[in-house]
Amino acid sequence: MKKFIAFDIGGTKVKHGLLAENGKFLSKGIYDTPSENLDTFLELMVDTIRTYTIDTAVSGVAISLPGFIDPYTGYSEKAGAIKVLNNQNLKRLLGTKLSLPIEIENDGNCAAIAEKISGNAQDCKDFICVTVGTGIGGGIFINGKLLRGHNFKSGEFGFMITQSQGAEKILHTNASTTALINSYKRLKGMNEWQKVDGETILSETTNDYAVRQLVEDWTRNISYGIFNLAATLNPEKILIGGGIFTQPALIYLVNQHLEQLSWWKEIQIPIESCKHQNDAGMLGAMYYLKQKLRRRRSS
Repeated sequence: MKKFIAFDIGGTKVKHGLLAENGKFLSKGIYDTPSENLDTFLELMVDTIRTYTIDTAVSGVAISLPGFIDPYTGYSEKAGAIKVLNNQNLKRLLGTKLSLPIEIENDGNCAAIAEKISGNAQDCKDFICVTVGTGIGGGIFINGKLLRGHNFKSGEFGFMITQSQGAEKILHTNASTTALINSYKRLKGMNEWQKVDGETILSETTNDYAVRQLVEDWTRNISYGIFNLAATLNPEKILIGGGIFTQPALIYLVNQHLEQLSWWKEIQIPIESCKHQNDAGMLGAMYYLKQKLRRRRSS
């Protein structure tokens, strides 16, 4: 059985793993995203790949990357929070150091591909996958096909304006995990450099009313984006993923907020969790790489 190396590059962490072609993870790892220096970024990726290949034959490297990604060339016009990859071609940069097939796709698209092939959208032709992390992204399937957009910018849900209040408020700034963390730090009077994660914040909702209200407001912001997507595309379902949404209570809260909107009953569709959650990016990238290799062999 063939094996593949997969990366899911996020704004704070880089997840990586060795996968069998049937989607089973053989090993996993994680390290902090070196987002300030391109040479360091590349060095860590190459070292990780070479570690995997010391005693294992692999058939390729699959990469899930945020931002405006051209999956046919590997060029990233913007790469989300990973600014060192803006206007870079990671596929080409790695190709000068490795002799393995390499493919790159947008992280939200990877999550959607994973859910379509082996997740909670296997029976859907029309669905949306929303990913909540450092920013807000996602992927769209229409008539069974992934929608990438004219300039590979579809699924960039984080740019939706959901509130004005005198200033434009987009989902990136009020509904991402980063937004939740920033609100929590302001609430607790923490310094910007102090670290806290989403799971820690959620654990405090049981005993801290102010934190509970903060999470209520945050999930309400997410629900506005979900409502707009449902009204615009009328998919069969919308799936929500991202590390923090491994917490089942969050899906309940989002659905609760949607039910409080007067017009939701007119367009209501199922809102569910992604099956693959933290693994969706790596898994979807691997599926995409397999598709590309299959097409290459048949052409």
